[in-house]
Amino acid sequence: MRATVIHASRDVRVQEVPDPVIRRPTDAVVRVVLSCVCGTDLWAYRGVADFEPGQRIGHEFVGVVEDVGADVVGCAAGDLVVVPFVWSDGECGYCAEGLTTSCERGGFWGTQGSDGGQGEAVRVPYADGTLVRLPNEAASDRRLLTALLTLSDVLGTGHHGAVGAGAGPGTTVAVVGDGAVGLCGVLAAKRLGAERIITLGRHSARTDIARSFGATDVVPERGEEAVEAVRELTRGRGVPAVIEAVGTAQSLWTAVQITRDGGSIGCVGVPHGSNTGLDLNDVFERNVALRGGVAPVRTYIPQLLPDVLDGVIDPSPVFDLTVGLDGVPGGYKAMDERTALKVLVSY
Repeated sequence: MRATVIHASRDVRVQEVPDPVIRRPTDAVVRVVLSCVCGTDLWAYRGVADFEPGQRIGHEFVGVVEDVGADVVGCAAGDLVVVPFVWSDGECGYCAEGLTTSCERGGFWGTQGSDGGQGEAVRVPYADGTLVRLPNEAASDRRLLTALLTLSDVLGTGHHGAVGAGAGPGTTVAVVGDGAVGLCGVLAAKRLGAERIITLGRHSARTDIARSFGATDVVPERGEEAVEAVRELTRGRGVPAVIEAVGTAQSLWTAVQITRDGGSIGCVGVPHGSNTGLDLNDVFERNVALRGGVAPVRTYIPQLLPDVLDGVIDPSPVFDLTVGLDGVPGGYKAMDERTALKVLVSY
């Protein structure tokens, strides 16, 4: 089969790899129908995140079950499934608490030794704890299937940020970042009942999507000017609930500065670099809470799935470029150069 492999900075290739097979009775083999390129993938592509040359890449996908191990009871061959970006056994203490990303036997797609989601098929460990079945008829509805793909990562991650920030009925929420996760944070905050949503972003095509998702205000400035703009919108007090969806020192600093005393920040942007630029006095003296982290999307999927199926929320607009598997290297380039927001891979 063919899959995407990263060899060096800005060197991803689609090449032949061994077909996945059942290795343990809890495994399943899933044929990928849709996958995508994540902003997190770009950190490896740019040489910022560590990887081993020849490593598979990609972690967001939906597909059809082709084979299952003898112990798998939750799905069968022919089932359409969405696959969270972390596999989990569904049985350990962390899974019982809903923190599936800390599963004692879990792991991340696209790490050394595991299959990547940007390929024709994937071996899924602990299928019963990981896979979530979807209505098979969704496979024939491309818009719906594309929306369901976001459940594997970005929608659940945006929701995690909104929950960590404390978004709820009547709240004011600010979202730092206009990437796919930030946009899904806007959608999630709106779904949770936020009354006012301030998006910090400079790209009009993206902020237009943010407005369609529920953003009421857009702040295109950066740095001190952005902080001043948000303060002006909030009568100088700042925002009680902030979603940080980038992961850089500047974005975290901005999130802290625009948070109201006693407010909360839902941090879901993957941090990069050891120097976050965060002065703990900035949060300690103003009683600002930092929450968030790696989103346990397997726990959130059952909560979000009905609203996606019913069309209450439609995150599919975050995909603005579609490629086939052979076009994945070009998709990375497009996202790296910001000519694409998020690349959908169709098989």
